[in-house]
Amino acid sequence: MKCLFIYNPVSGRGKIARRLGYILRTLGEKYEVVDSYATSGRGDMVRAVREAAAGYDAIVFSGGDGSFNEAVQGLCEAESMPEVGYIPSGTVNDVARSLGIPKSIRRALKVVLCGENVQLDCMKINDRYAMYIVAAGAFTSATYTTPQSQKQRMGRIAYGIEGIRKNLVFPVFPVRISDGVRTVEGESVFVVILNGKYVAGMPLNRDGCMTDGKVEAALIRQRKKPNVWHRLRAYFALARLFLFGYRVRERLIDRIEGSHFEIETDESVVWNFDGEKGISGKVVVDVLPRKINMIVPGGRKI
Repeated sequence: MKCLFIYNPVSGRGKIARRLGYILRTLGEKYEVVDSYATSGRGDMVRAVREAAAGYDAIVFSGGDGSFNEAVQGLCEAESMPEVGYIPSGTVNDVARSLGIPKSIRRALKVVLCGENVQLDCMKINDRYAMYIVAAGAFTSATYTTPQSQKQRMGRIAYGIEGIRKNLVFPVFPVRISDGVRTVEGESVFVVILNGKYVAGMPLNRDGCMTDGKVEAALIRQRKKPNVWHRLRAYFALARLFLFGYRVRERLIDRIEGSHFEIETDESVVWNFDGEKGISGKVVVDVLPRKINMIVPGGRKI
């Protein structure tokens, strides 16, 4: 079997690049041929994964949630689907947390060598893809506007500082979500669609499943022209959502679940796909059931 190891050389403060020899030797215990490729910038992971899918039996990649998103883009654009392994090396690593993949290089490699293959769902959003989250509104821009140098120096705290600096006053925007049967609409400050269990390192969707063919959506309602009290209530609702999870009882939160959503909103609203800047305005979200052939820890509910 042939394996290609693709890694982001700047993710995780360069730790993967320093351990490259060890990683390749370890992968050689499972695969007969192991090649490596270092990405050179944003979008390069997409191309590398797409092109490698036709010539390799396995792709193992490393990076953060943004790199995972790029890998999913490449896999979904490819004509064939190799088995996929992952060594997390980002700031938060929400996908790895959802899958139970350890951040330790040694232990993550053990999963690749000894884990089991599971067919994971992912999401298609218009002509783009995401693995675990599609979101818009309060704090969602922080994951892609926080400078890399700040993330390396401060870790996940950097996201909090950036979010407070740019999003302390939650912008209000109209939103209409329909699954073809039920429709939820109104003014909102935060919309999220979840396929994974963790967001920002917190178990926002602890009971979520990445193999059931559906996703969970939630929006936090707000008045069109909120006063100070209304803004405080929105802060409180968002805090409760992240602290207590998707099922928390909160009157400002509307929920809807399914495998297909049409979401209408203003063109000024920018969507966040797995921590990366996505598209703006109206989106159509479809679950692609059991699309990604992922190696995960054995015996774990995903």
